[in-house]
Amino acid sequence: ARPCSPPRLRRGSASHRACLIARYNFIYAKERLEAEARLRRYICDLETVQRIIYITVVESFRAAKMEFWKVKINVKDTLGICFRGGPTSLEVAVLDYIACHKDLYDICCNVHEVICCLNKNPRLPCPGEVDFVVISPLIRELCCLAFSMQTLIPPLDISFGVDGECFNRNMYYRSFDSDFSAPFVAYHVWPALIEDGTVIVKGEVVTKK
Repeated sequence: ARPCSPPRLRRGSASHRACLIARYNFIYAKERLEAEARLRRYICDLETVQRIIYITVVESFRAAKMEFWKVKINVKDTLGICFRGGPTSLEVAVLDYIACHKDLYDICCNVHEVICCLNKNPRLPCPGEVDFVVISPLIRELCCLAFSMQTLIPPLDISFGVDGECFNRNMYYRSFDSDFSAPFVAYHVWPALIEDGTVIVKGEVVTKK
């Protein structure tokens, strides 16, 4: 981290939160579909493509949160040397500092990490069949978004679903090609956005008997 400098005041946090939520919705509505279109050049099966996108979201958030934790430790150690205040105010100052200095985040490293995880995932096509670099723009957007969401109080995160779980109408929408009478989730298309245990934005699933 850089030498100590006065942290910015936590102003406009509500508007920043709203912008991040809107960005999450935009990625779902536009950039997700663009990534699906790129993958469909290599994979004909829509279910496989949607599974890849879902796992990409989960892995991107996982990688970004891990990197945020490392950055946060370094910034806290640096600011703690000259900071005059209690632990709570130091925590806020650290989050504000990271939010202000986005170049602390090595996004390229995280994008590469996510692509490697996709290549190694046994549930996905092997690297010879499809090069997951084609969806690196989506991965970059997701990682940046996930990293920024960790600077909020409380942070925003995504739900983690399991195939075969009971359909939860409070957490998910059914995909258009679902069996609407089926009580179980066949697979997940997009995760729900969660804030402190509360669903902020519903995800999407496919239900089948």
